[in-house]
Amino acid sequence: MDIESGTFELKDENQLKLDLNRGIKVFFRDALRIALRNPKQAISFLRTLRWLRRSARLRSAWVKQGVQVPPIIIFSVTNECNLKCQGCYAQSFHQKTDHELSDDEVRNIVEQSKELGVSFFVIAGGEPFLRSKILDIMKDFPEMIFLVFTNGVLIDNDMIDQFKKYKNVVPLISLEGDGLDTDRRRGEGTYKKIENIMAQMDKKGIFFGTSLTLTRQSFSTIMNRSYIQNLIKAGSKFLLYIDYTPTQEGTEDWVLTDEQRNKVMDLMKFFRLNYPALFIAVPWDEVDVGGCLSAGRGFIHINAEGDVEPCPFAPFSDINLKYVSLKEALRSEFLSALRQIPELSRYTGGGCALWKNREKVVSVLRQSSNHKK
Repeated sequence: MDIESGTFELKDENQLKLDLNRGIKVFFRDALRIALRNPKQAISFLRTLRWLRRSARLRSAWVKQGVQVPPIIIFSVTNECNLKCQGCYAQSFHQKTDHELSDDEVRNIVEQSKELGVSFFVIAGGEPFLRSKILDIMKDFPEMIFLVFTNGVLIDNDMIDQFKKYKNVVPLISLEGDGLDTDRRRGEGTYKKIENIMAQMDKKGIFFGTSLTLTRQSFSTIMNRSYIQNLIKAGSKFLLYIDYTPTQEGTEDWVLTDEQRNKVMDLMKFFRLNYPALFIAVPWDEVDVGGCLSAGRGFIHINAEGDVEPCPFAPFSDINLKYVSLKEALRSEFLSALRQIPELSRYTGGGCALWKNREKVVSVLRQSSNHKK
């Protein structure tokens, strides 16, 4: 596999599922290693490992019935947000609406996911914690891990106490670099608020992480060893790096240079060997399990209105969970067709392959029998 040229041999479906299941287990075993200083958190992750084994068996059983269940669901539970960040993909694709899923519908989707063998959820938005019942929903599924992308501003002492009690909820706080960089994109004073919240969570032993968007401008800061050391010292146990995809006009020059992009995996290897935290880089780490995992190969995206989409960066759908079950949605002609197109899962040198090839994706969508003409 040559990551610099962007070519690799597409793995067959069985090998992909095997590698993906192994990758999820490795993630949680690494998480267990990091959490050993907190025995209660370690016990929670052990419970999750048991669920991973059971969920993998469930998914295999459903495949035999013609239902490809991904181990991961990315669920954007609301379009609303308390910030207006520059370059935000969610603001580009989704506006405030009166048609968002109800709390009961969200809970029902999580319940269906568990029955089908989904391993864990990535909860996104908007700002997820603007949905007041989301913590109540997550706590009722203790065997499943919920990674929650949040700007962190709404986290208060009561919420921190709930994180301490419900250890299956792992907040991932979004940062753009140092105070100047974060405030420039997220609003003046945001960084200071986040610093205070992270200090409170660290003091109470909360297992939390940070989400860091890799842009041309932020690369030298957030990949700097001292920056990483300071984040870990502040309590972050998980550093998730995400390649910036320009969905807003005027942000094309935020994209990493080829030189920067080619350094990422070597830096990840160094960080993993030298720092007591989890490190994941997307899409780089997807390459090891066969390429882009969207469209149900590894994950799907559910938006706040209930549309089932291949990826958060590909806001296209032929089916909605207000009208069909999740099991039926996973039989989507659109998703199935996307999985059969190898060029849509290849590493493309950065950004989202589906977004880069959106004309092709839309063409596939129009051929679906569920597509509204």
